[in-house]
Amino acid sequence: MLSLREKDRPIIQKLLEAGCCGRCILRFCCIGTQSAYRLSTEDLQKELNAFVSSTEATAAAPPQSETNTHTPSDDQPSDDPPSKRIKLDPDSSEDGGGSERVPVVTMGPPADGTETPVCVCVVCLGVLQDFCDPHFAKKISEAVKSEDYAFEDLVLSVSLPAQLSVREHSCWLHIKKEVREKAMVLDKEDVIQVNKAFKWAIQGMLSQELKVPVVTKSPFEVAVGFIHPDTDADCHFLAEACSDCFKPTKNKESVFTRMAVVKALEKINDKRFLKEYPCPPMRPQAACVAQDTTCLHVSAFVAGRYNKFSRTLPQTPWVIDGERRMESSVEELIVAPLLNAFKSDSFNFSSSGREDVDVRTLGNGRPFAMELLNPHRSKFNKMEVRRIQEEINQSTDKIRVRDLQMVSRDAMSRMKEGEEEKTKCYSALIWTQKAIADEDIKFIANIKDLEIAQKTPLRVLHRRPLAVRQRVIHSMSTRYRDPHHFTLQLKTQAGTYIKEFVHGDFGRTKPNLGQLMKAEVDILELDVESVDVDWPPAIPE
Repeated sequence: MLSLREKDRPIIQKLLEAGCCGRCILRFCCIGTQSAYRLSTEDLQKELNAFVSSTEATAAAPPQSETNTHTPSDDQPSDDPPSKRIKLDPDSSEDGGGSERVPVVTMGPPADGTETPVCVCVVCLGVLQDFCDPHFAKKISEAVKSEDYAFEDLVLSVSLPAQLSVREHSCWLHIKKEVREKAMVLDKEDVIQVNKAFKWAIQGMLSQELKVPVVTKSPFEVAVGFIHPDTDADCHFLAEACSDCFKPTKNKESVFTRMAVVKALEKINDKRFLKEYPCPPMRPQAACVAQDTTCLHVSAFVAGRYNKFSRTLPQTPWVIDGERRMESSVEELIVAPLLNAFKSDSFNFSSSGREDVDVRTLGNGRPFAMELLNPHRSKFNKMEVRRIQEEINQSTDKIRVRDLQMVSRDAMSRMKEGEEEKTKCYSALIWTQKAIADEDIKFIANIKDLEIAQKTPLRVLHRRPLAVRQRVIHSMSTRYRDPHHFTLQLKTQAGTYIKEFVHGDFGRTKPNLGQLMKAEVDILELDVESVDVDWPPAIPE
């Protein structure tokens, strides 16, 4: 039984006359019992009609002594056989018979074998009628199964045409007078939203089909959308009445978004609305059209460290003027096995700094993180992650990955926290034009916390803004190799351009190694020896 109250009767009568479906009537009666919305469309309409009819029958019945109490027997058919169709005559309503005929809802085939059509609801445009049944739930579940996701629960999201808000507002104004006359307290905000009613009606069937619970919060989202092109123009009058509510945006095809329409409805006064829009709304000729069901899983995050052993391998794909310069990259070598394992649509790669294509990364490697977008599988145990790491390392000798692990979105930010305050250690092979002896370079080891100013290097000026960056060379040491070569080891503030510190970049870095040695010098090879970022946690081999 529905939890209807005596004061709901006039509201139900007026909404039935206006052409509202049973579930929309429950919404306007503020029925918050989910089980009520799970009744079939036919059973729900039957109970509502019976609820209203019982009052009319009682009011019209003669005194008991004059009432015909004869009940037809099974072998004596009644003049009005129970064909499971409920018909109401709106002429007996308070409107004096001036409104349109109440829709006749088919509850089963009539005796003559013909079919009585079900009218499309003037408010929800059929969303809470034809789409709240096992057939549509099965259609959604089949679409989800075809995408081959692994999930333990799901959240159902619903996208509705913006004009439903206009139609709901119209029906609200239609019953507002009745509510006021009955001295009832009923706010528009108390009306159950269409998307909530739809979820209450269908989520149990969907859960049964997919064998998982439908919850309010889940990493896996199933989205159902509806459109009704025939009534798109319902919103257009609001653009003139509340022009400031409708602003074009790059990502929206139409300015008549649901939020914009709701905002406009809050601003427009009742008199203006009733002048521009019919109350109750016009009856639609057809129901909404369901769009394709879409699925989306929240991103999965993987982190680790990589070593790069090649001097012809960029960190990310190297493309100049639309032409690819290198056949692969660190990013691609790492991500290929991950995309395959997670069955992810795409990815975002980030790291703690980057090295040039001709620079190796040695030592404990450079921290990196990968966001895997819309993964069809998102949960892996430690052994499975270890196997993915081994697959990466066995696929190439140009890189090596260590400490691969699943991480949270929040943990991703730790890699970037205080990045410029971190330190990095380098080893560089230096060439000098003039011949030097071991004694000529020993003074370098005594230089501590050298502050330098670096203009954006010429080689990266095309992708980074011109600026002067203050950096610190914390310490240096040297190892003599021959009269024209020595190895320079540096510990620097993260973000220091090492090549430019060595050769000066045409005076754009001051001071530089050439100035310190009072000689022309250049860098032949550079290796990153360590990136001092304590993340992600080390995993024992």
